Parts: sequence; structure tokens; C-alpha cells
Amino acid sequence: MSVVTICVDGDIAVVTIDHPPVNALSQPVREGLLKAAAELDAAEDVKAVVLHCAGRTFIAGADVAEFGKAPMEPHLPQVVNRIEAASKPWTAAIHGTALGGGFEIALGCRFRIASPTASVGLPEVGLGLVPGASGTVRTPRLVGAEAALELVTTGKPVKAAKALDMGLLDAVVEGDLLAAAKAFARQAMARQAPLPVSQRPVAAPPPAFWDERKAAIAKRAKGETAPLIALECVRKAVEAPFAEALAFERKSFLELRGSPQAAALRTVFFAERAAAHPAGMRNIEFAPLRKIGVVGGGTMGAGIAAALRDADLPVVMIERDDEAVARGLGNIRSIVEGGVKRGKLTPAQAEARLAGVTASTDYGLLADADMVIEAVFEELSVKRAVFERLTAACRGDAVLATNTSYLDPRLIAQDVHDPSRFIGLHFFSPANVMKLLEIVPIPQTSAQVLASSFALARTLGKVPIQSGICEGFIGNRILKRYRAAAESLVRDGVPIAQIDAAMREYGFAMGPFEAQDLGGLDIAYLQREGARASGQSIAETLGDILVRAGRKGHKTRAGWYDYTLGDRTPQSSAIVSELLGARIGGRNLMARSAIADRLVGEMADEGDAILAEGIAGQASDIDLVEIHGYGFPRWRGGPMFARASGGPAD
Repeated sequence: MSVVTICVDGDIAVVTIDHPPVNALSQPVREGLLKAAAELDAAEDVKAVVLHCAGRTFIAGADVAEFGKAPMEPHLPQVVNRIEAASKPWTAAIHGTALGGGFEIALGCRFRIASPTASVGLPEVGLGLVPGASGTVRTPRLVGAEAALELVTTGKPVKAAKALDMGLLDAVVEGDLLAAAKAFARQAMARQAPLPVSQRPVAAPPPAFWDERKAAIAKRAKGETAPLIALECVRKAVEAPFAEALAFERKSFLELRGSPQAAALRTVFFAERAAAHPAGMRNIEFAPLRKIGVVGGGTMGAGIAAALRDADLPVVMIERDDEAVARGLGNIRSIVEGGVKRGKLTPAQAEARLAGVTASTDYGLLADADMVIEAVFEELSVKRAVFERLTAACRGDAVLATNTSYLDPRLIAQDVHDPSRFIGLHFFSPANVMKLLEIVPIPQTSAQVLASSFALARTLGKVPIQSGICEGFIGNRILKRYRAAAESLVRDGVPIAQIDAAMREYGFAMGPFEAQDLGGLDIAYLQREGARASGQSIAETLGDILVRAGRKGHKTRAGWYDYTLGDRTPQSSAIVSELLGARIGGRNLMARSAIADRLVGEMADEGDAILAEGIAGQASDIDLVEIHGYGFPRWRGGPMFARASGGPAD
């Protein structure tokens, strides 16, 4: 059966793409569209064409099966240009998503209408690319240079209502999209048709506009190449003739496609797809999660509750006393109100989020919960006491999960009745924002509980990674080594600021010492002190010296750096030099690239040990943990990929 079919309704032809699951632009689809355009141009009775897609979405983008392979004809620019040049005007009827090449096909149509829930966008920069079939050239002719630049350099899709306001769409319609599209096409025939997008005029902003935008994009990109090339493509689109701009875009696309950054981002893309659906989980049946409890309303517990409410899951939050309940609700409200301030939520949506939270001290309210996530203080006795109460209060088949980040979940579950329902779910703070979820089963955890945990991650939009049990699991174990290696460089005489600058230059948002000051040096210090109190031999760190001197980071306006009230800009500290002076060698002007290579190499070496011990199942899992939990630059592919590929992905 053909993936592209034609059905004629009077003087309107409907071209339907039916290529499950997402109507991707495979070679048969591209070829089918070319043939349809030619056939309909020759059909005398047809006056207009509607492009429609079967299933749950419009053309969602390129065919991932063709990634990394030699291009096959017909190429997408040829298809887009042919649709635009058709003698009968085409109307794209968009539902679901029209992304990348899918939206470029829509740009080739004379009109674009969409359902209210549709999204459109050009996300190619996320794969280290720029649009390759006129996305950067036609879009400015619809919406102007500034809006086009935002669309193509961020890669973020926009919802139908916003797309209509921008001018990307001609109409948003309720109800039967196909019927509305045919009606729209008939009405359009009675009016003078607008120019094809390629022929529409576009104003060129002054040079200062491009200089300002380039500086802002470079700061945001942190070394990533594609967003800056996308800017150059948009600039060419508004300053050069259409054909010249189109050729520049295509050349840029082809050059980027073979770049190390594109290879890294492509690898991450496939790893993320695989992580959400592990092969071993695909045929396991599990009970649905309809109501979830959270024990603890602090920063982490409130963040988890907010993430659950974002997914429209009812939440019961339990705290130890009425005062803590009030604080917990206040923490959730602060998160939700922050969403309103940033324009992510309407006031009505915010109230609906809060209305779905029941907060109490009564564990009995968890009697019908399908899963309960503990997020209390990181102290073994405290957590065990919580699970003792949960065992008594919850159904026998309810999943019981701990959010511990360092403790051995086997010890936490020691007194849990039927430990097959117990699992570790390590969220990262802020839990409603961070995408990583480390899933840590204990030996008794059932396959059904493990599968339900992966399903929860998918529901929450998280990247789930299964980890074995060790101190810090995958991420915090590597973080510990990374920080130790950074301290070792300081002992060798490398300036603290130079180390941080090297890692920012590599692509991190901040260096290891800036990050510690932000999070608080006392957190890791207290963990080390707890280990020492239990009899473990833990060597003194430079961070220990600073904490004992009252330097805990931003919270005390003093850590590895000094800070002034109301200003988080780090300032080199003479006090730190004095406190650590006896432990630091002579000044070492190590090159920034060598610093980054050293620290990333340490991360990868720890990753090797984690793989050898069976803590992680594959190297890509480690890379995803570092990217989504610890700020490793996505375009570098993760520490394991970076080393395997032979060095920096520049």
C-alpha cells in the first residue's frame, strides 16, 4: 500500500500521508509527494489541494532510520520547492506536530491551518544541524528575522495559538480538521492568493541587530556550533536573493551533518529514545499508577510533587506535623507560582495543580495510593521509620520508593514487608525541572515494579537510567571523583578560577568550584562526616577545611570564592588562599584544554569502573546521567562518548 494517497472531493484533492508511527519523511514519502504534485497539476477538475496526515500527527520530522546514511533522492528541498510551485494552491492541515522537515513541507504550501493542540517548529539545532530544506529561508519571509531567529536558534516548538499570532499559521480551527481544511481551501479560491512564501519580501535588520544576537546566542550555546550557523543562515535569508540563501542553507546543513558535534548529538538522541523503553521491560505488565504519595515536603519532596502534578497525577503529601505540612504546601505553591510568573502556567492551571495535592500528617490517606515516594532527610534511621509506617498504611501491592541519593536502598528496605515492591527512585533537584531519574532496584525488586518505575519516568518526561547499588549510584559517584580530581589540580597549584574557566570553556554552565558554592559545600561535608563517624577512613578534603572555617558557599557568602550581598558573581578569595596555602604547590599555569581533558578523563575512568562492576548497563547510560543530571554539555555527547570519539567535539 502506498504511504501517500490521493482522494478527490469535488474540486478539492486530499493528499494523505499514512506512514506510522509519526509520518516521518522517508524516501517513499518524499517520492509520493512529488508524484502527487505532478498528478494533481495535470488534473483539470482539481482546483486546490489539502495535505493531511493519518494517525496521531502531521509529519513529525525526518526519518530517523536514514540518520547517518547517504541521502536518497528525491531530496527534501526538491519536494518543498515542487509543492510551492504547484499550479493549484496546497493547504497543510496540521495536527500533532509539524517539526523540522515536516514544517518545511508546510512552508512550501500556500496555506497552513492547524488544530488547537498542534505544535510547529524547527528543532534541528538539537541534532547539531540547521534546517536543510528552506526552514531558515522561508520562515523570515513569514514572520520576520527576529521571530525566525528565535525559532531556528533555540529549536523550541511553538503551540498553534502562538504560531498563529506569529504568522506561521493562517488559521487555527476546532473540530474536524480535514473538513475545516477543505472548507478553508474552497474559501481561499474565491480570494486572490498570497504570494508563495519564497517570493514574499523580508526586511533586513541593521548590522547592530546581528552583532547583539550573535553575542547572546554564543553565550547561550556554550560552544555549540549549530545555533550560530543558524543565525548566519537567517541573516543570509534576509540579505540575499532567495536562491542564494537556499543554497547557503543547504551547504551549511550538509557541512554540519558530518561534524563531530552532530555525531555526538545524534548519539545522544538515539540513547534517549532507547533509555525510555529498555528492551527487557517491553513485555512486562504492571498496574497503572493513578495516585501517588510523597512523604516529605522539603525542596525535593515538593519538587517531586510538582512534577507529578505537571503530569496530572493526584498527590498525597505526608509530613511529620502541621507546621511541616504548611511549609510543604508553601514550597509547592512557590513552584507553581514561579510557573505563572514565567508564563508556563495560567493562574487557572496553577490553581488546578494545587487542588490536586492533599497534604496531611495522616499516613492513612495513603491507603489507596499506587506508589509512595519517600523524600525525607538523608539519614538511615529516619528513612527506615518512614517505611515502617508505610508498610502498615499502604496496600500490599503499592510500590514503595526511596529518593535516597547516597544511602544503600537495601538497608532502607530492611524491614519492609514484601521487598519485591521496593525500589530506589533518585530524582534530581529541582525535581520538577531536572530530567534525570536514576532507577535503583534492590535484588528483590520485581520486574513489574521496575517496569512501573520506567513508566512513571515516561509519564513525567524524565530520562530514566537504571543503576546498580554503590555509593552515590552512577551520577554522584562520578561527581565525587570529578570533584576530587579538581581538588587535586588545586593542590598541584592550578588556580581555582582557572579550573572553573576551563570547564565553562568546555561547555559546562559553571565549573566544579562554582557549582559547589551554589549547592553548598556543607552537603558533601556532612556526608563525609557521617562516614567518618561510622568508622570509615575518609581523607580530609580542601572543602572540609573551608566548611570548618564557616565557608559553605552562597549561603554564607563565602566558599571557594567570596560573594557580596545580592551578587552571586564569584570573587577570588585571599582568605581561601590563606586557609589552603600550606596544601597547595607552586603556581601551575596549566592550559585550559589540558584541565578539561584531565577532568573529563577522570569522569570517564570512573565510568569504566562503574561498567566493569555492572552498576551501569552501557556507556551511553553514563553519558545520559552526566548530561541530564550534572550539566555535561550535550553537544559533547557525554564523558564516555567524548573519550571514545578521540577528544573534544569541536
